[in-house]
Parts: sequence; C-alpha cells; structure tokens
Amino acid sequence: MVKTNKLNVFNDPIYGFIGTPNELIFKLIAHPFFQRLRRISQMGMSFLVYPGAHHTRFHHALGSMHLMDRAIQILKLKGVDISEKEENGLLCAILLHDIGHGPFSHALEGFVVKNQSHESLSLQFMQELNRQFNGDLDTAIAIFKGDYPKPFMNQLVSSQLDMDRLDYLKRDSFYAGVTEGNINSERLISMLNVVDGNLVVEEKGIYAVEKFLMARRFMYWQVYLHKTGLMAEQLLVRIMQRARELLTGGHALPASGSLLFFLGEPEQEKFDAEALLKFAQLDDVDILGAIKSWQFHEDFVLSKMCGMLLNRKLLHIKIKNRPANPQKMLMKLEEVMQKYDLSKQEASNFVFQGEISNKAYNVSKQAIYILKKNGRITDVLKESDQLSLKALSKTVTKYYSCYPKEAV
Repeated sequence: MVKTNKLNVFNDPIYGFIGTPNELIFKLIAHPFFQRLRRISQMGMSFLVYPGAHHTRFHHALGSMHLMDRAIQILKLKGVDISEKEENGLLCAILLHDIGHGPFSHALEGFVVKNQSHESLSLQFMQELNRQFNGDLDTAIAIFKGDYPKPFMNQLVSSQLDMDRLDYLKRDSFYAGVTEGNINSERLISMLNVVDGNLVVEEKGIYAVEKFLMARRFMYWQVYLHKTGLMAEQLLVRIMQRARELLTGGHALPASGSLLFFLGEPEQEKFDAEALLKFAQLDDVDILGAIKSWQFHEDFVLSKMCGMLLNRKLLHIKIKNRPANPQKMLMKLEEVMQKYDLSKQEASNFVFQGEISNKAYNVSKQAIYILKKNGRITDVLKESDQLSLKALSKTVTKYYSCYPKEAV
C-alpha cells in the first residue's frame, strides 16, 4: 500500500502548492488512468495560435480539486453540513470529472468513440476505478451523476458556476497569455452559500459573477473558437476521417494499436471493458506520431493534410454572420478537383463550411441564483444591471468557410 500524507504536493503556477488531502486521492492521481491526462492537451490545437497553451487535463483536474477544497471549507464555515464522506466524494468527483477526455480534448470528441461524450466516458472510468478501489467512489459517482440527495454537491462539480469552469477560465487564460479569462475565483468561492440544498451566490458577489460570465464569453470567441485554432481542429478531424476511410478500404496505415482499434471500429456499438482499456491507452502522442508517419503516405489527401497541420500551412478561413456564398464555395471546390485530379468527396477535405455557436449563460440549465440580503433567491439576470449580461443568455451563431489560400 502506498504511504502518503498531506505533504505530497504539486507546484501549480496558478495557485501555488496543491496538496493531496488523503491516501485515496493520492492513489487516484497515481493511477495510470489519471496519469494519462498528462498526455491530453487541455485546449486542443490552440497552441498553434497561442504558443504557451500546452497545458494538460492533468493540470486542470488538480486545479479544480484545489478550488473544490476551498469551496468545501468556505461552505463548512458558513454552517453547511458536509460530512467527511461527502467531502471526499466531492474531491474525487471533481478530480475525475474530465478523465474521459480523448486525444486533444474537445477537438476529436465524438469521433474516436461515436455517440459518447467525455462525460459519459468519465463515468465509465469512475465506475471501473470504483471496482478497483472496492467501492470507495460510490459517493463520488452519485454526486457526479446528480443522484446524490444534496443538489448543491453536483452543482459544485457540474453547473454554470462550478469548480471546473472557475479553474479552466483562469488556467487557460494564463497559459494562452491573454487577460480575458483572468477571473477572481477566490472572490467567487468566498461568496458561495447553500439555501434549500441548492448552491447560491450571496448578493455582494454579483459583480464577480458578471465578470465571470463576461470572461467566459470573451474566452470562447477570442480563444476557444479562434478561427485558426478552429481551422486546425477541423483539419485534424478530416485527417482522422480520411485515415478511417483508407483503413476500411484495405489500405495499411502505421499507427499504435490503440489508435488502429478505434479507427477500425467506426460505430463502436458496444463500448465494453476491453474498449475502455484500449481508450485508456490513447492520447495525443498516438495522434501526433501517426500524423508524422502519414505525411509520407502514398495517399495524396492524407499526406497533404498531415503536412499542412504539422507545418502550420493551414487553409484560409473566414468567419461571418451568414453562410458563405454557395456558388463561390462550389467554384473553389472545382478548382481543387481540377488542380489535383481529386473526386468531389476528396476535394471536400480542402473546401468546406460549417457553423459555430456559443451561449455564455443558459437560463434553462441550472441557473446561477443570487441570495439577496432579505433572504429572497433570484436569477442573476434579474439582479444584474448589465444590459450586456442579458445578451449572454442568447445563442450567437457564426458561419465559417475554409478553402486553400492559393494552392493546397
């Protein structure tokens, strides 16, 4: 058995020293499932835009756990009943909340494993870990699923003002080198309370909430949905799709066993224990190693796309408030078809369009509630004097079009 104490610490550039509260937490962090997160990029391909954005899901998970520990202590000081068992469940739930992310995080979500979100995969990892740890994660799983009888515990893990968001906005902003997401997480946490089993923010914290929601909007449009990062991730998806087409067509492709397993199983009708263990072996290294090999493949489409991504010779991308002119896109498509003697389907890897949308605050999904001094509970939108904040509850949709600058 691993001997541990509270002196086991990680030096985090955001919060300083983060301790391991108990032996279970220490052993979860040491588990290969969790160590894999060191090899999963937090921000997908954003490092092609922001060179410092090479941090991982490992960083984020530890940071979220640190913030959860702070939130628990604040709530206990305010008289909220949280037992030692519940405290441990909260820490484990937030530590493992992103353990189901695949290579490059959201960039390939839904492609590697069809019809499975990273939340669904995280739950399956937690259930397997619970089996290995003899039921020690029962409470954490109940909290994660929203089945625990105290709703505020799930809200601390997954809501519109949870420890996940409080960490990733501040952390991603720091590593990207931008100021838009630099929220005051300590101030927000100090304003948390619980009323009738639900998480609320005390009235004097409303400006911190407003800044948090505005920061989330700015980070999405300026960083997470930056047009160059979006272009790179679209290219990454198309590389994987082309690889899957070639494999199913009988072509040989050099790749790791875990990557070949998922590329060769396009539907994954049954994601069983074997598939989970295969997925646990899959990370950014598999993808990058494959792409480095595939840039020399005989298939023009695959090799060209791999070379473009590795050398950052990306397609031209435009983002507008309305879809691109269909005639213009068709003309671009035909140019590529003729120049490289490609079929329409093959050329569509270099000429395509789509849409992106963002809503910084969703009023229908676990709203952020404000506890007024007179004891009333209201939605943050009703209390905010920021007209711009009300606009954040509306979905904003933009349209992108991608095509070669001059020549592919």
